[in-house]
Amino acid sequence: MDVSDRRPLPGLVYPEAYLHRLSDDLSLKFSGIFGLETVERYVLESYTSLLRSSRVRAHVAARTVRFATDRLTALALAEGAIAREVPEVLFVCEQNAGRSQMAAVLTAHLSGGRVHVRSAGSMPSGEIHSIVLEAMREIGLDLGEEFPKPLTDDVVRAADVVITMGCGDACPVYPGKRYQDWDLADPAGLSLESVRRIRDEISTHVVALLESLGVEAKA
Repeated sequence: MDVSDRRPLPGLVYPEAYLHRLSDDLSLKFSGIFGLETVERYVLESYTSLLRSSRVRAHVAARTVRFATDRLTALALAEGAIAREVPEVLFVCEQNAGRSQMAAVLTAHLSGGRVHVRSAGSMPSGEIHSIVLEAMREIGLDLGEEFPKPLTDDVVRAADVVITMGCGDACPVYPGKRYQDWDLADPAGLSLESVRRIRDEISTHVVALLESLGVEAKA
């Protein structure tokens, strides 16, 4: 599709030039896997879905780069277009602002990169809870660059293991995938001490998960 043929959606306000450049860049990154039209659709969908939940619109364009890239990578994995080098784990909670974010960063840290993690929310919040950021900083893990992401079909399809945390029936079920539900309190509105307990409970779950995947957790 020629740039001149692209048309903005009626009534939709978005940084058109930026998203077109991003689509062009990602179409090169995924050359031979996805065509430009698919990449453009994912970029626009990713931008608009983040825009719905974001509290600070200035962040949305930059976050779209990561979100769209991750979704396209997940789609390529699900379709067998790129190699699956490590187990893929998806953590899902309602807001993707607390439990699933803590689980994702703890899994990435304790696995030493031997597991690839994603997280998402069935009804994502605007930002990660500040009390969660504080609790994770206490143990040397920084969530400052992370942000809540909507749950999408592609990341579920790419996952080997899907861990749910109070998101009800929002997560689609695919045959051949392993599903677990972790019964954890929602940290929203809780004290730092309570969030520490949730954090430590998640860490215990993560160690058991890694063991089941044949990955030794870092000390």
